[in-house]
Amino acid sequence: MDKGALMPSPDETCCVGGGGGSSFSSLRAYGRALAQTPRRLAARACAAASPGEEMSRVRARSGADMARALRWPDLVGLGLGGMVGAGVFVTTGRATRLYAGPAVVVSYAIAGLCALLSAFCYTEFAVDMPVAGGAFSYLRVTFGELAAFLTGANLIMEYVFSNAAVARSFTAYLGTAVGVDAPSKWRIAVPGLPKGFNEVDLVAVGVILLITVCICYSTKESSSVNMVLTAVHVLFIMFVIVMGFWRGDTRNLTRPADPEHNPGGFFPHGAAGVFNGAAMVYLSYIGYDAVSTMAEEVERPSRDIPIGVSGSVVLVTLLYCLMAASMSMLLPYDAIDTEAPFSGAFKGSSGWGWVSNVIGAGASLGILTSLMVAMLGQARYLCVIGRSGVMPAWLARVNPRTATPVNASAFLGVFTAALALFTELDILLNLVCIGTLFVFYMVANAVVYRRYVAAAEDDEEGRRRGAVPTLAFLLAFSLVALCFTLVWKLAPRGGARTGLLVACGAAAAAAVAAFRALVPQARRPELWGVPAMPWVPAASVFLNVFLLGSLDRPSYVRFGFFTAAAALVYVLYSVHASYDADEAAAALDGAKVLDEGCKV
Repeated sequence: MDKGALMPSPDETCCVGGGGGSSFSSLRAYGRALAQTPRRLAARACAAASPGEEMSRVRARSGADMARALRWPDLVGLGLGGMVGAGVFVTTGRATRLYAGPAVVVSYAIAGLCALLSAFCYTEFAVDMPVAGGAFSYLRVTFGELAAFLTGANLIMEYVFSNAAVARSFTAYLGTAVGVDAPSKWRIAVPGLPKGFNEVDLVAVGVILLITVCICYSTKESSSVNMVLTAVHVLFIMFVIVMGFWRGDTRNLTRPADPEHNPGGFFPHGAAGVFNGAAMVYLSYIGYDAVSTMAEEVERPSRDIPIGVSGSVVLVTLLYCLMAASMSMLLPYDAIDTEAPFSGAFKGSSGWGWVSNVIGAGASLGILTSLMVAMLGQARYLCVIGRSGVMPAWLARVNPRTATPVNASAFLGVFTAALALFTELDILLNLVCIGTLFVFYMVANAVVYRRYVAAAEDDEEGRRRGAVPTLAFLLAFSLVALCFTLVWKLAPRGGARTGLLVACGAAAAAAVAAFRALVPQARRPELWGVPAMPWVPAASVFLNVFLLGSLDRPSYVRFGFFTAAAALVYVLYSVHASYDADEAAAALDGAKVLDEGCKV
């Protein structure tokens, strides 16, 4: 019998997961539900869904299906559009001036390798389980509902704050493109509001709402628009690269502007500067993870997703390395403007000031593409969170005419536009990045766990036998990576520091080798898997811990605040909505048993 015919209708699931079930039918019912919170937490917090459930019963809660209209060129375009935004124009200057010097090219290559390792982990999940939930779905089937909800909630907030910040920066870059240097000329000052919240940016709001309408209308058309904008943006980047190599001087790769106060050479600050620069520029790669959320709309996931995700990371790495090399040739590293390195290099050149206007136009297009891809991704995250029952099922609805998650897209679009209307860029940027790196870390751990823990649901003993050594390895390896990071950040330079770093690296390698030799894999991916298991995901874990250690204290304060807020929402609402949805699904499964012998 067709399982899809046995799924509840959207109207039925609206009541199950969306707040209209037994736990929320009245204040008295909600009071009884709160009294049962410890028991429900024990039942639901670590409850892991199966991939089959995610792709059938859970997906059916959206009603209509999303259209499978994307192919690997669309995914490559979305990956390029999501990663190559305006951030690279700023990040490159800061990493070069403050840390790596001309060796920022090597920093970009290292960061690209880190991104590729994480992309492999995402790809294995996306091919095996082509649903729209991305990391939320991957963690839900691996570590359970609570871990998925906390990381998913933080990731949604990262997307919202990042998109609002990027939309406000669009005003600045658009002004540069048309010769208006001060973005405040395009913003409306509101007296009486606190500083940082007193300039209304209607341009940013208009851009967000326009993109929201586009992604609500059609995913395929949104991809086509992204392809056109990304192609033009890449042409701008190639123009910048050519101008840099043409106008540049290879002597700037080794000679500082002020040799008396700044060291020279290609590696002016040694290996430490290169790796610190890699930690900074890695943020320019964030965006490829949004491609995995499009898996439910891909024609042939086993072919298109590996090419789309990995191919976009490789192409972006090549573009970034060429951009970094061209910028390092334009000026000595200690003369680079950290805020506007490329346009600043041409503003002072007689007759070449127009190039900065071209750079502003290119960056503006990059902002539009990165915004579109990020908003496509965040809407699908929220849609699947709604499907899972931990958020209102209204968010999970897929419009049958457009085949897109219209409700989730519109909700996030309005929320993001409201933030971008008032809040200044610097305030928003302090709240970005840590959640994304944490999710990359969790997905790498999840790939290892799924490979080495028994897959059969009825083999509880086998699951326990594989889970204990796997969890012990993941914990020990993360602790070793943390020790390496702390030594790198805090220990004074010298022989003792070098010895400790080598010891930590050797301990990490020994742990991976021992785990691989002693613990057999419980499952093998049928279509596509991460190569060199568990070395590749272990390297991703190690590098993400290292990059997390490079973030500042306010980032961790924000992460702790939002994680606590998400935990409170889970305890007061989500666990009860999820419990109701599970009870309804159990009743439905009982009805299925009666029809087991029916053949259609």
